Amino acid sequence: MNFADQLVEAVRRKGNPVLVGIDPRPEELPDGFLDRFPGTRAGVAQALKAFGCDVLDAVAPLVPAVKFQSAFYEAYGPEGLEALHATVEHAKTRGVLVLFDGKRNDIGSTAEAYARAYLGKVPVGGAFEPPWQADAITVNPYLGTDGITPFVKVAARENKGVFVLVRTSNASAREFQDLVADGKPLYRHVAERLIAWGAGHEGESGYNLVGAVVGATYPQELSDLREAMPGILFLVPGYGTQGGTAKDIAPAFDDNGLGAVVNNSRGITFAYERPHFKSRFGGDWQGAVAEAVREMIADLAENTRAGRLQS
Repeated sequence: MNFADQLVEAVRRKGNPVLVGIDPRPEELPDGFLDRFPGTRAGVAQALKAFGCDVLDAVAPLVPAVKFQSAFYEAYGPEGLEALHATVEHAKTRGVLVLFDGKRNDIGSTAEAYARAYLGKVPVGGAFEPPWQADAITVNPYLGTDGITPFVKVAARENKGVFVLVRTSNASAREFQDLVADGKPLYRHVAERLIAWGAGHEGESGYNLVGAVVGATYPQELSDLREAMPGILFLVPGYGTQGGTAKDIAPAFDDNGLGAVVNNSRGITFAYERPHFKSRFGGDWQGAVAEAVREMIADLAENTRAGRLQS
């Protein structure tokens, strides 16, 4: 099944477009969590794995997909990557789609190697096997078509997805993305080229396996891009902690409440740090995480057309 169809089906099945970002920070783990593990790099990596799996157990019944930010695992070296791999494997057993947030980019054979690593298969002996179990990956378009088509090619073959950075949510995004060339900002050029990269890769849902990362913190640009990019799935970061609201991202959805998944990382995975969750859940940090998901689902349902998914 085309990746876009997989994601649309998962969103419909769960009745919401919430994407939980798993970005484990050792210093923010629940009280006493790290004490259960050896005080070594390998021990911290074990803690990251345990925490990520516990988060998954709390959110998997509620959401269609999760997103792993690889940097927080890579920081702990080979042991951290082992922890990431094991947590991704656990995510697959819980029936959620997995997005790998690595923002990879290169050209030629190197881009092909990245694509095979995260979306495809590699030769092992006389067979081929997948190194990772990701369903989609984020990529950086700065190197142009040479850096994107290898990912699209592998994704099409393996029924996986690619999300291209178009309008990111960070404060300094304007430094490059707003630069005007040929009468329009750079991010609009990227959006137009993305449509060309995705040509022929539409699914039965009408959406494409090549999606766009468009931040919630620039609501007018998001609205304009939605109009300019019909049939393109949006991965929307910036909701919650970064300041984006449900009303800001409302234009991302089509009339059926589809067309976007909305990421929330710190606001969910570290919800137990927030006072109103602490007072309600105390030491039940997984309960706080699950409740944060429910609150986000309700917020999107009330303030966007994503609410139509629940009918």
